Amino acid sequence: MIQKPKGTYDVYGGNKAKNILYIENLLRTLMEKYNYEYFRTPLFEASELFHRGVGETTDIVSKETYDFKDRGDRMMTLRPEGTAGVVRSYIENKLYGNAVMPLKTWYYGPMYRYERPQSGRFREFYQFGIEVFGSNDPITDAEVISIAVNFYKLLGLKGIKVNINSLGDNESRESYRNALIEYLKPYIDDLCEDCKERYTKNPLRILDCKVDKDTEALRNIPKTIEYLNEESKKHFDDVKAYLDELEIDYEVNPSIVRGLDYYTHTVFEVEASVEGFGSQNVLCGGGRYNNLVETMEGPATPGVGFALGMERLLTALEFEKIELDYDKGIDLYIIPMSENEKAKAMSLTQSLRLNGFSVDTDYMNRNLKNNFKQADRLNSKFIVIVGEEEVTTKILTIKNNSTKEEYKVKIDDLITFMDEMIGEDHE
Repeated sequence: MIQKPKGTYDVYGGNKAKNILYIENLLRTLMEKYNYEYFRTPLFEASELFHRGVGETTDIVSKETYDFKDRGDRMMTLRPEGTAGVVRSYIENKLYGNAVMPLKTWYYGPMYRYERPQSGRFREFYQFGIEVFGSNDPITDAEVISIAVNFYKLLGLKGIKVNINSLGDNESRESYRNALIEYLKPYIDDLCEDCKERYTKNPLRILDCKVDKDTEALRNIPKTIEYLNEESKKHFDDVKAYLDELEIDYEVNPSIVRGLDYYTHTVFEVEASVEGFGSQNVLCGGGRYNNLVETMEGPATPGVGFALGMERLLTALEFEKIELDYDKGIDLYIIPMSENEKAKAMSLTQSLRLNGFSVDTDYMNRNLKNNFKQADRLNSKFIVIVGEEEVTTKILTIKNNSTKEEYKVKIDDLITFMDEMIGEDHE
């Protein structure tokens, strides 16, 4: 038997599928409220895009990408994250000439990283993200952070908190880089092999190391915020002031640098108090990347964004036993009493569906008793029985599946009747 690849999963009906669809719809609705535009980029792109955009020294590029040669002998990569592709699209389509700025975008889709599968982490995973181009104002950083916080709160997650840090502008980053190299020099032999290589190529990646994180060298490492110039300090202070105004709970955490090379100024992670998650409660992360567009041969353009994973979110909701607020049943289940009434039942089913009701009917030639059981399995609010008498008299028998109360309704009045009943039920 052929099985799914390691690190992937199937979604097939039930509450998990409904939860995913509910969350996706919530995200779309939220993006409309914030006036963000939908972007969709290819599932695979030229490998160079991610090597330049994400960074050669990141674990994602050096260890986790799915790379392959196509039949034209071109190196391609399944996208491991969303930002690089959106930036490529922004440059290629000359969206920097857009009269409406900033350009506020969102995306959602599958990403691929070859890493060890574990709870809430897969090799194929779905990611939602937003990117804002053109504004260097700290208020944009605050809005981006607020979207993630508000989204999690809408879902009912508790203890939402932002961990925030600043890497500063280019000058500040360079000052910190030099200080870091000097500080780590005596500890080189104590670092893991990856960090020894990072030391010469990109020492900031050492702060993100999972192997050396508890060593003496990293415990006392210099903090990025200690090397911010005045302009970078002001940007960071303004972001915090806006978060205060929005009443968003945050904590300055100097250890946050994020795992990608393109970040400048604000970096952040959003966590929730999820029982059973242990110390790793981070649900999403992001930050500002003022150099990325220029690095990828576009015009100098400030940017800021974040990404969140669907799988980790679903795990958090499951651990917290949060029931999402969507209708878990259908409005009506139509039962034809015999073969002779199936055509009429199908006609009614279509009419009701086209008028906005969720409706199902019998496709398995069940008897009446088993059809009632099917209506229960589908959590149908009402049952409509269509028999010989109903077809002849054009009067239907409708049963409220909760109260068991029955009604006689003219076929021509069915839509009006259901409008009234479903409306009352929703109130």
